[in-house]
Amino acid sequence: MSLQTKALVSARWLSEAMKTRAGASVRLLDASWYLPKLKRNSASDFKKRHIPGAAYFDLDRCSDRTSPLDHMLPPAGAFAEYVSRLGVSNDAHVVVYDASEQGAFSAPRVWWMFRVFGHGAVSVLDGGLKRWMQEGYPVTEEREKPEPADYRATLNRSWVKTYEDILGNIDTKEFQLVDARPAGRFRGRDPEPRDNTEPGHIPGSISIPFTSLLASSGLFLPPEQLRALFQQAGVDLQRPLCVTCGSAVTACHVALAAHVCGQPNVSIYDGGWSEFYTRAAPEDVISEGRGKHR
Repeated sequence: MSLQTKALVSARWLSEAMKTRAGASVRLLDASWYLPKLKRNSASDFKKRHIPGAAYFDLDRCSDRTSPLDHMLPPAGAFAEYVSRLGVSNDAHVVVYDASEQGAFSAPRVWWMFRVFGHGAVSVLDGGLKRWMQEGYPVTEEREKPEPADYRATLNRSWVKTYEDILGNIDTKEFQLVDARPAGRFRGRDPEPRDNTEPGHIPGSISIPFTSLLASSGLFLPPEQLRALFQQAGVDLQRPLCVTCGSAVTACHVALAAHVCGQPNVSIYDGGWSEFYTRAAPEDVISEGRGKHR
């Protein structure tokens, strides 16, 4: 599959692959995750209904458990150990999906995680479980116990930005910074989903809400429309690009969209707005709302 098509696979492609010899190399992962305020338990949902053959990828468990921030990237060894238990080998074609109503929410985060740890053969099921079911493909509550694998991971540090990187870039402008949160939170008018965090944005950042990348069907927009969207926002895909959001989940939608458009080397600010707001000086919190006070 080419760079333009590999990041996304259709429900039909997955169904056919699982029936053929190609299915032996496909490792299917349900990476559903929801914001706590939705009070929706993805592990319970998985037990009730998932695509046959899928294993459950717990975004919170596969994270840096020593960090006070949500689901920060784990060390390479911890990632390798976790996905090995899910039966993922280094030569597997990993396909990730989630069960969100909009077709994709957390799956692109896991897609990016595999890529940042050196795994190129990874795709997102376009439209997720919602699309899979709409097209009449089966779901099950039966769980298969994965055969453990021996996975090796190496972190590509250039794709992970820190608070210090983001702060320095306000002046140096070495990379473009895109914010994938909804426009109301970016502007400071709508509340953040996390307590003790006011909305707003990082100086110089560009708003591209992740939902704008998706059609009403839940599928990602075609490449030509995605390119137009980046262009209209003032993003040059030939220049270095980093993406942020609340906690580096939906930021990965923008990374995936850029990949589909031919730019595979997008970095993510892993701490996201939840870290930046906590640590930043009040003058670095740009907001039409309350902002941040000393």
